[in-house]
Amino acid sequence: MDVSEPASISSGIAERYATAIFELSQETKKLSDLEAGVDDLAAAMDDSADLREVISSPVISRDDQGKAIAAVAKKMKLSAALAQGLGVMAEKRRLFVLPQLIAQLRALIADQKGEISADVTSAKALTKTQSDKLAKTLKARVGKDVKINATVDESLIGGLIVKVGSKMIDTSIRSKLSSLQNSMKEVG
Repeated sequence: MDVSEPASISSGIAERYATAIFELSQETKKLSDLEAGVDDLAAAMDDSADLREVISSPVISRDDQGKAIAAVAKKMKLSAALAQGLGVMAEKRRLFVLPQLIAQLRALIADQKGEISADVTSAKALTKTQSDKLAKTLKARVGKDVKINATVDESLIGGLIVKVGSKMIDTSIRSKLSSLQNSMKEVG
């Protein structure tokens, strides 16, 4: 039996929590603290398999999840609004939407700052110069400041995959090889 939540339900839950946390941070004029906390939390999620296990495991009790997320929030010195929001999420067994919450909060913060975020996947980590040049090029294209969320996927072989809003630009060697393979199948 599949007990996973459909993506639309998860994003709906995350959107409600993100809106509440964002508005609370906005009222208390702590948006910069919220932004730093969201970035730190995203990095912790990427780095820690244990944290990912705590938020997604149905075996871990509400109380234990609450204690664990409170300890993480305290150790990372997350803003009060974010820490309280995470506490409520743990109490309601909603920590499984944390990745979507992070994405929603980043989108709200970027919108507030007049930015747009771009998800960039590359075969190797981008240097600061490459990242800045890409942000400048994307800004010229979309007309807004661009914040780059970079990830590395060595299976791309080379090139980039850039997602800005609903648009995706795939210049990876993997996709070009795949395209070539498909065209060769059509010929012969």
